[in-house]
Amino acid sequence: MIIRRATPSDHDDIWALVEPVFRAGETYPVARDISPEDGLAYWLAPEKTLFVAEDNSKLVGLYYIKPNTGGGGGHICNCGYITSVSERGKGIAKKLCAHSVVIAKESGYRGMQYNLVISTNFAAVNLWKKMGFKIVGTLPGVFNHPDKGDVDAFVMFQAL
Repeated sequence: MIIRRATPSDHDDIWALVEPVFRAGETYPVARDISPEDGLAYWLAPEKTLFVAEDNSKLVGLYYIKPNTGGGGGHICNCGYITSVSERGKGIAKKLCAHSVVIAKESGYRGMQYNLVISTNFAAVNLWKKMGFKIVGTLPGVFNHPDKGDVDAFVMFQAL
């Protein structure tokens, strides 16, 4: 597997990875009926740098990295990750996270903050903990899960 910066030729494959996650509505705070144009705009926003993971010329995961905020908080980054539904459980998210930590350090960030890790996304919560992140806050009932109703979300942080 290789991880590289995304290019415009990846856009269709990016949407193919992102769409089922957005449509499920279980992990990202976007409208479940988001258009392909708006979904891609979310991932390709100018403040984000997007990386993709390829295995045998097939996109299997992606992540973005961006400043979490500006000004006095600009030394902290934020990331978002998606692994192909068909490729989950193969360690791709772990590799993407490890790559993002390296990129964050190389970019001069001194910490990583995940602002909205949905509490019912057990795989992500457990992986981020294994990768050194701590839950530093709980936001009660802030995410409307399509099956479970209002659920908590965590703010997770790691100093770099």
